[in-house]
Amino acid sequence: MPASFYILGLITIVSAIAAMSLRNLVHCALCLALSFISVAGLFLQLNAAFIAFAQVLVYVGAVAILIVFAILLTRDAETSSEKMSSHFWISLGIGFLLCAVLITAVAGSSVLAVTGVSSAPTVAALGRALMTSHVIPLEMIGLLLTIALLGAVVLALPEKADESGEEGEP
Repeated sequence: MPASFYILGLITIVSAIAAMSLRNLVHCALCLALSFISVAGLFLQLNAAFIAFAQVLVYVGAVAILIVFAILLTRDAETSSEKMSSHFWISLGIGFLLCAVLITAVAGSSVLAVTGVSSAPTVAALGRALMTSHVIPLEMIGLLLTIALLGAVVLALPEKADESGEEGEP
């Protein structure tokens, strides 16, 4: 395996551990986005360019950014002075234990012995299906995500004070 695979794997593991152990939620979300990007790099190593593109588009471009917006819109400006969680070593141990279990499960399975190429649909066929027979569900998902983002913005807005100086009833 090339060295870039090991580098991307290390970046994925380190950023995932940082995402679950840092105290600042914004830093956790950014580490999660870095983990998503490095997983996309691993997909590129497997010659799965469309899946890597979808990973960046959906997870980094939508989910991670939505998490950052939600944190920034709904949280107070208060942050703790501690950089790491008090349970860092426990979370690190659980992360390594989970990694060992997954490696053992994959190494003992017959998945690695499978040879041959599956007949996966091409990118053109997927695009054609999304823009012809699945265009309505695709547009509805986009509309639903936009409504969810607008709802988060409305919930994060401060309440207006009425003329008497008291905050109004919601």
